[in-house]
Amino acid sequence: MSAVVEAPLNSPASPTWLQRLSTLDRAQRMRLGVGVVLLVAAAIAAVVLGRQPDYRVLFSNLSDKDGGAIVAQLSQMNVPYKHGDGGGAILVPADRVHDVRLRLASQGLPKGSVSGFELMEANRFGMTQFQERLNFQRGLEGELTRSIQALSSVQSARVHLALPNQNGFFREQQKPSASVLVSLYPGRVLDRAQLAGIVHLVASSVPELAPSAVSVLDDSGKLLSQSPEPGAGNGVDAQQLQYVQQIEQQYTRRIMEILEPVVGRNNVKAQVTAELDFSQTDFTSEQYRPNQTPDATAIRSQQVLESRDSSSSTSATGTVGAVANQPPAPSSAPINGPGQTPAAAGQQGGAEAGSTKRESTTNYEVDKTVRVTRGNNWAVKRVSAAVVVNYQSSEEKGKTVTKALTPEQVEQMTALVRETIGYNKERGDSVNLMNAPFQVEAQQADNTPLWKQPETVALARSLAWPVGMSLFAALVLLGLVRPALKALGQPKEIPMAGAQLNALEAETPQRPALPAPKQGEPVPATPEELRLEEARVLARQNPMAVANIVKNWVNGDIS
Repeated sequence: MSAVVEAPLNSPASPTWLQRLSTLDRAQRMRLGVGVVLLVAAAIAAVVLGRQPDYRVLFSNLSDKDGGAIVAQLSQMNVPYKHGDGGGAILVPADRVHDVRLRLASQGLPKGSVSGFELMEANRFGMTQFQERLNFQRGLEGELTRSIQALSSVQSARVHLALPNQNGFFREQQKPSASVLVSLYPGRVLDRAQLAGIVHLVASSVPELAPSAVSVLDDSGKLLSQSPEPGAGNGVDAQQLQYVQQIEQQYTRRIMEILEPVVGRNNVKAQVTAELDFSQTDFTSEQYRPNQTPDATAIRSQQVLESRDSSSSTSATGTVGAVANQPPAPSSAPINGPGQTPAAAGQQGGAEAGSTKRESTTNYEVDKTVRVTRGNNWAVKRVSAAVVVNYQSSEEKGKTVTKALTPEQVEQMTALVRETIGYNKERGDSVNLMNAPFQVEAQQADNTPLWKQPETVALARSLAWPVGMSLFAALVLLGLVRPALKALGQPKEIPMAGAQLNALEAETPQRPALPAPKQGEPVPATPEELRLEEARVLARQNPMAVANIVKNWVNGDIS
């Protein structure tokens, strides 16, 4: 025992991580390893998910057949993909959209896309004339479909062409016809000008195709290009209704712009009803002017008949023969000049009957004016305006008080509205302006809990992953890694060495009895007590070295 205490106690060098790791038991090593693996996995997952690429739409509105073919091709190309909401779209990483789209197009996907004249490039050897005509017709239909789908209102379209086989032996050649089926975007319509454009586009692309032979239908089966039949009554025209709405909106906007600066914004409401005359009027008039002088008139026809008789008879006093039984010839007098009496005309004819007979007929053009007037002015027949103005609000003694308008103010505003819409009493226009308080609807408080509100749910979803990963890493660090690291800094307890050290400290040497010291005098320490005190100080300052010494002593390394 005395040899152990007198041996020199030198403190060893600080142990390495491997030495500290060797002092841990098996359970502590397993906990440390699991904690480190979980931390590394969490870090890798955070990095991978944080660098997840942004997905963009590759194709949308695909059929099931085309969608399955594209998904199979993407799997072969090792391209990650996702399905959009409802499965109607396929999404791929944004940096690979164009590359994948071009590679799929080279393979003819999606097959539902419209094919045009590129069909003519795949002509096979031995193709019959019927197949060539069929490919040409399909290509022409595809090109027309592409052109129609370029319109902003058209979502999809199909074109069917009926091209009869022209043959010179047919007495009456059949004319081609076409049908167009369009599917519009929700909320879109085709006006008359757009329908006319589609009809003329198809008619101009097919030889000898008349615009009347082109039919345009929508996805509900409604015929859009139906032309009014002759003799049918004028029905409701969409263009006319649109024009009426534009007129009413224009009048309403004028009223709002003139009254809002006076009564304030949201303090006036106005509605205008306009009645327009869409009737078409054809007016034809013929006017006849009075007869003019022969020099100023135009000759329509002129006939001169002259006959001469060589035999003369002085005894004849009248006209003999068939001529006497005929009515008298038309007068050759001027149009506006004085006419001759029938007796004078007969005497003159009798005097010249024996020698020469001359008849002259001249027809002049009648002065006539024909005027045709067609009216389609879409004139306004009547305008009715209804205006409601809110009460005026003012501050009195710190409170908001509403007051009605005075009759003078109401009359002034009514006059402004009349001037704005072009009031015409003879036309039957009417303006009614009423002053009444507006009912303010009380906004209902949103009683939805905070944790159920959409904003909170969206924020929680966005923060769920990073917060969850942070909590998981903290639990692993505090529950597994930290206890293991704390155990590395502590020496491994040796039960035998500790028992020997405690026994050494608690040992009381047996010595012979000595006389008791006097009262007040210090008791001198014996050499055994001094060595024991030095051992205790060394055990407190460097327990590792003392434990190693005791361990070697127990094993018999130190004699």
